[in-house]
Amino acid sequence: MPRYGRIGAGLAAAALLASSLIGAAPATAAPLASSVLTYASVGGSAVSVGDVIQASLASSTSATFYSSTSGSTGVKCAASSFSAKVLTNPTAPGTATESLTAQSFTSCTTNVFGTTGVQSVTVNNLPYATSVTSAGVLTITGSIQSTVVLNTLLGTTTCVYKATSLTGTTNNGTNSITFTNQVLTKSSGPVTCFNTAYFSARYSPVKDITKSGSPAVYVN
Repeated sequence: MPRYGRIGAGLAAAALLASSLIGAAPATAAPLASSVLTYASVGGSAVSVGDVIQASLASSTSATFYSSTSGSTGVKCAASSFSAKVLTNPTAPGTATESLTAQSFTSCTTNVFGTTGVQSVTVNNLPYATSVTSAGVLTITGSIQSTVVLNTLLGTTTCVYKATSLTGTTNNGTNSITFTNQVLTKSSGPVTCFNTAYFSARYSPVKDITKSGSPAVYVN
C-alpha cells in the first residue's frame, strides 16, 4: 500500500474511534432527588433528622375552638406556636415523620355564655406522632388532649377535649400548615363546655430553627 494510503487509513481509523467514544459519552446526569422536607426552597437541601421545626400563627390570624363549623361561639387565641423534632426525612415522594414536642395557646378570649374570660388553654400528653406526605397532608396522632380553663360568674370551669388524630394541609406558597374544623370531643366538664370543639388555625411561616438563619421549610 502506498504511504499516503496508510496515512489515510490511519486517519479514518482515528476518526472512527473518536466517533465511537463520543457516542459512548454518558448522558447528562439526572438531578438528585430531593427529600420530602427541604429548606430554603422547593427541592432544596434536606432538613436533617433531629432538626427542630417551629412556627407561630400566621400574621393577623387566630386559633379558634368553636362550638360549630360555621359559628363563632367559643374560644379564640391570638397567639399560638408549635415545635416538632424531625425523626425521618426520606426521598420524595414519601412520608416524613416528626415528634410534636410543644404547642401553646395564649392571649385567649371567650364569648361562651356564662363565661368571663380564659385562664388557660393547655395541650396535654405531648409528644404526639406527626407525619407529612409529599402530597402535603399533615397528620397528628396520639392521645391528643386540650384542657381549657374558663372564668365564670360562679368561679372557674375546666373543659377537657380529646381526639385521636388531627389533619392539616401544607402550602409551599406561604410555608404554612392549616387546620380547619378539626374535631375534639368533650371528655369532661359541665354544661358550660360545649360537647364538640372545632379547632382551626394557620401556622406560617414554618421554619427549621436548627439551621442558621431559620430558613423556611418546604414539602416535596
